[in-house]
Amino acid sequence: MDLAVWRTFVTVCRLGSLAAAADELHHTQSAVSRQIAGLERQIGVPLLERHPRGVRPTPAGEVFRRHALTTLNEADRAVRAARDVRDGASGRPLAVGAAPSLASGIVPEAVRDLLRQAGSIRWSLSPGLSAGLHQRVIDGDLDIAVVTDAPPGLPQDPRVERRFLGLDDMVVVLPVDHPRAGGGPVHMRTLADETWVEDNDGSAALLRQHAARAGVSPRIDLAAADLHGKLALVATGHAIALIPGVLTSALRADVTTVSLVDPPTRGIYTLTPHQDPHPWAAPLHDHLATAFTPAD
Repeated sequence: MDLAVWRTFVTVCRLGSLAAAADELHHTQSAVSRQIAGLERQIGVPLLERHPRGVRPTPAGEVFRRHALTTLNEADRAVRAARDVRDGASGRPLAVGAAPSLASGIVPEAVRDLLRQAGSIRWSLSPGLSAGLHQRVIDGDLDIAVVTDAPPGLPQDPRVERRFLGLDDMVVVLPVDHPRAGGGPVHMRTLADETWVEDNDGSAALLRQHAARAGVSPRIDLAAADLHGKLALVATGHAIALIPGVLTSALRADVTTVSLVDPPTRGIYTLTPHQDPHPWAAPLHDHLATAFTPAD
């Protein structure tokens, strides 16, 4: 497939308009239309649908867009890496992957500390779900991945070295004007009548397991596409949600958290390939481990 056509499709999705994409890409609108039509014929499914203000991806188009964006980013990295070799840059870049909650806080902080130790290192960060990151370490796309054992868990794989970082307590995120805001640890039974929102199956499974131990069933009536959507629904008072404790310091100002009695936990690990590990992967693990080391 022609990556230039993929880039056209991603641009159309981002701008929501064939004409705007044509202007940005310096094409004619008819050329953009032909590229999209050809891509749809090649894949065999409609990728865009029209609405009064422009176009948007179909469900199949949205799935393709996410994968296409990842592929285009990797292609750009490949070009930069080849040019770095041409220009005499030393050392291969450190490719880091992380679960979204970890990519939002402790991973950037650990990389900052690593750079203070090592000086200039070329690096990249790719957020993703733990299962996908595990496979990318095996495929050689990532030098280190920071993942969780939240459901469905992590597979045992001899090709990957898995090192434990620590446990992360899950917490409940609430709107700042919620009656429970500012209180101490709460029992799950006190939240039995609340509406919950979830954005992934792993977090929903942890919520259901914890609620079952308390003898209640959570009302997960709302679903969000991602963490940002989840927090938006909480901030506007539509629901409460279970989130990783590592996110607490990075939350928006219009939400707050309350801890749970006997909270559900998830293990945090680094994954690195057994063969040809990157020389800076182990030092990065050490910096990450300090985030889970209690202060004296």
